Amino acid sequence: MSAVTASGPLTTLDTDLFLRLWDQERLTPPLARHLLKLAWRESDQARMAELAERNREGAITPAELRELDEFVRVGTVLSILQSRARKLLSKLGRSRNGRG
Repeated sequence: MSAVTASGPLTTLDTDLFLRLWDQERLTPPLARHLLKLAWRESDQARMAELAERNREGAITPAELRELDEFVRVGTVLSILQSRARKLLSKLGRSRNGRG
């Protein structure tokens, strides 16, 4: 089942394309540590909460729904990249401790 937004079906094509670029390059430990430091500003977190609440209430406008969709897509990419970063750093930690 695919989600529908004010601009049509929700796709992850842009997300998939961006993540494919990351698959082409080797994630380095310094970059992995930097990715793990990335986080939303408080004002962005508050905006996402506001948009999510308006969406739950059925009071969201088409423009707000597009904005919420963008937050979701960017958050998804960030989560995936941070997961890859944690995996890399964990693997390096195990190999340095003789466990990997």
